[in-house]
Amino acid sequence: MDISDYINIAAIILAPVISVIIGQKLQDRAKKRQDKMEIFKALMTSRVYGWTNASVYALNIIDVAFADDKKVRTQWKAYYDKLCVGNPTEEDFKKIETEKCKLLETIAKSLGYKNKITWEMIQNPYIPKGLSTSMMQQQQYQDGQLEIMEMMKSMFPMKSGGSSDGQAENGNS
Repeated sequence: MDISDYINIAAIILAPVISVIIGQKLQDRAKKRQDKMEIFKALMTSRVYGWTNASVYALNIIDVAFADDKKVRTQWKAYYDKLCVGNPTEEDFKKIETEKCKLLETIAKSLGYKNKITWEMIQNPYIPKGLSTSMMQQQQYQDGQLEIMEMMKSMFPMKSGGSSDGQAENGNS
């Protein structure tokens, strides 16, 4: 056996192993990008709907999904610091909104959308008039229900020693 035979044998053995390793690395990379895209999409959508379970989940996994991206994590920290203001003023709300847009812009750049998703696009979500009207009516309805419940609470005060969660203490009552 000469050297070319050994090279052929090594190639036959190593080629499938190297292919699997490369394929796994590519799949891992694609999965990480998909996770980052899901975060970005949830946060972009929350510009229209406000806080959703998906947007809160997305914010809470930024440090994991973007562990290798210092710029995103730094901007997330700046946004988080603005969110943690107690009794925010109108000025604080403006700062919160600005930091949120900066976070979205930083994530967009990280995902390779540097000149494709602009600051103006981030700040101006599409909200159909019918949807905003419906959301406003829904909020008014919820506020009305809360007001009615508060009036009912004042009309029927809890007896001392009673359960505060509305449940009977004894299941047989």
